[in-house]
Amino acid sequence: MSSDADLLADRRSLRRKLTLWRLFAVLGVLAAAVVAGLAWSGRTPGSLSQAHIARVTISGFISGDRRTLELIKSLEDSKASAVLLKIDSPGGTTSGSEALFDALRRLAAKKPMVSVVDGLAASGGYIAALGSDRIVARQTSLVGSIGVLFQIPNVGRLMETVGLKLEEIKSSPLKAAPNGFEPTSPEARAALQSVVDDNYDWFKRLVRERRHLSDPEVAAVSDGRVHSGRQGAVLKLIDEIGGEPEAIAWLEREKGVAKDLAVRDWRRRSESSSYGLWSAGEALARAAGFETVASLIARAAEQPIGLRLDAPLALWQPAVEK
Repeated sequence: MSSDADLLADRRSLRRKLTLWRLFAVLGVLAAAVVAGLAWSGRTPGSLSQAHIARVTISGFISGDRRTLELIKSLEDSKASAVLLKIDSPGGTTSGSEALFDALRRLAAKKPMVSVVDGLAASGGYIAALGSDRIVARQTSLVGSIGVLFQIPNVGRLMETVGLKLEEIKSSPLKAAPNGFEPTSPEARAALQSVVDDNYDWFKRLVRERRHLSDPEVAAVSDGRVHSGRQGAVLKLIDEIGGEPEAIAWLEREKGVAKDLAVRDWRRRSESSSYGLWSAGEALARAAGFETVASLIARAAEQPIGLRLDAPLALWQPAVEK
């Protein structure tokens, strides 16, 4: 009987402990929801609704996607005192780079903006950097690659090998040319070259105007090559060697941005939800003071964007030796 009583007592004690832990779990979830709500509404130090420096990251292929453009536009009426543009991109389509540049210039008209080249700002990536008021890069960063590229894979020889032939009827010889299934005609090549040249002239004009370069200076940097940060400083492609501390110091010194403002990451949000688990996790991490964790969550929440390559590219492609 004594052992049965002891077993019953143990079960009751275990039940009370489980109930207590369940209560703690519920309270924890409620507390997390409250903290996340406060952070989102602007009543905690981690809020985007308080004065801060907004960090916008431009990385990977630049396509001018809608979510990135909308993110930049949303900053125009935000509480951000300035914008820190973090760039690590080999470029993208010329039209996408143009759309991004235009959006950044509209934002720069309302908020002081500085670009920090975090590794690479080539072709369209450098066009993005031109959208800011100042460009800062590390000594070993790569900048430039001022040029335009149009590539079309040609599988004509392969089709001949396997005994296939594409037949087509079109309104004029230059319609849908080149098509990749036959050798490019001189007329089609000349037509595409004129498009590339026109895009190239636009790119060089942008560099001339934004970097205040003379024609000889533009010619010296616009042969398509990339330059190190140190070389770029000599060639006037960047303004200063450094990173985020130097960029923020310039904002404080030259643009009157208040000292010691927190730097907050602004990022594209998911199509399915403007505020989901990723955003809640990021807000909680910021509220708790874990900036590194918050940044990791922000990166993980980024969704890949579909790419379209059927357009002229402002893209850096390192040569591969065969």
